[in-house]
Amino acid sequence: MFQIPRMLLSATLLSGCAALLYMGALFFVVLVSVLAPSPERRKDARATLGILVRRRTRTR
Repeated sequence: MFQIPRMLLSATLLSGCAALLYMGALFFVVLVSVLAPSPERRKDARATLGILVRRRTRTR
């Protein structure tokens, strides 16, 4: 019973760290897609960004 609050805190911290890592990766890919010197590299970064933020359609 006493371990439940500790487990909830650990889960919250872990999900926060994962969100920060994901946001960092997105930020890096956005920077590369804007600042890359070659058009091919910018195109690849934009494709990667599209994969990372793809939204799934809902089916009923």
